[in-house]
Amino acid sequence: QGRLVETGGGSVQAGGSLTLSCASSAYMDRRNCMGWFRQTPGKKREGVACIDRDDAKTYPDSVKGRFTISRDSAKNMLYLQMNSLKPEDTAMYYCAATRATYCGGTNYMDYLTAWGQGTLVTVSS
Repeated sequence: QGRLVETGGGSVQAGGSLTLSCASSAYMDRRNCMGWFRQTPGKKREGVACIDRDDAKTYPDSVKGRFTISRDSAKNMLYLQMNSLKPEDTAMYYCAATRATYCGGTNYMDYLTAWGQGTLVTVSS
């Protein structure tokens, strides 16, 4: 598994948008799911988006309709488009490789194999 590097975080006002990018130094194996999760201090990791081998995408209710995951396999890139951001979206965001072949809701979070250093998203009210 290659190194994953997230970029694109920043500070925005509520209602704003950000697009996070994740670059992999190695081939992103389409046989396995790729995903994004977020974490705030003292809280458990929360999976926010997953894309599987068939390009099916899953999101938790907390971000459904606002976040969109996509990838460009030719460029070994993974993206997370975040719209209508809310203060509760404030967190460190990580992209992750998994050994899951299907996302299974947020079950892919149990099969993480690598993640980056994260990029901070701050949403002010």
